[in-house]
Amino acid sequence: MGARGAAGAKSATGALSAVRRGVRQVARAERAESNRWFFKTAPGEYGAGDRFLGVTVPQLRVLARTHADVPLKQAVTLLQSPWHEERLLALIILVGRYVRADAGEREAIYKAYLRNTRWINNWDLVDSSAAQIVGAHLETRDRGVLGRLARSKSVWERRIAMIATYHYIRQHDFKDALAVAALLRRDEHDLIHKAVGWMLREIGKRDRPAEERFLRAHAPRMPRTMLRYAIEKFPPPLRRKYMAF
Repeated sequence: MGARGAAGAKSATGALSAVRRGVRQVARAERAESNRWFFKTAPGEYGAGDRFLGVTVPQLRVLARTHADVPLKQAVTLLQSPWHEERLLALIILVGRYVRADAGEREAIYKAYLRNTRWINNWDLVDSSAAQIVGAHLETRDRGVLGRLARSKSVWERRIAMIATYHYIRQHDFKDALAVAALLRRDEHDLIHKAVGWMLREIGKRDRPAEERFLRAHAPRMPRTMLRYAIEKFPPPLRRKYMAF
């Protein structure tokens, strides 16, 4: 490696160290303890073994603005952290970079995201990034990857598939959301029940007949949590009708 390359590598490493120092400067042990409970980190729970430093989301968003230009490679290294807040910070940075990036960098961010789904391993990590990166990137591309993710053994990849479609729902394009919801309608995991119900509710807020067509076909076999989330905004008599299925 030449002198210029060595200097660049040192600068990139220094940028990542600065990010991590910033996280630890605002970390609080009492908040970490609360987060361990909130994100279900006990043995057998969905977040089992996750580790927290004790940093709030608003604090992470400030840090993301401060370190918005951290190189992509270092952002991905941060995403592979054992610390939950560092992974979330990496995703917030990547979302911001994706919005500002040219086509080449957007492709690199999207590919890095899909290569590292094992680290996007809690609902807040998925929900803060899937629509903004996966959904946005596939807007003008083949969306077949959503079906692959929806059939994954990983609960987080399945949730990514569902939440990614929020990007299209906001544009009143429901086709992919309804297709993924159909694939996941009998999923066994509570976090998928909630994600599917949430996206169906978002469809209903924009086009209730479209949501009701799906519910008439699938409500009798949907998990109750999924159905409750889906019909949360319905008038009480209509909610009772669907809950009676």
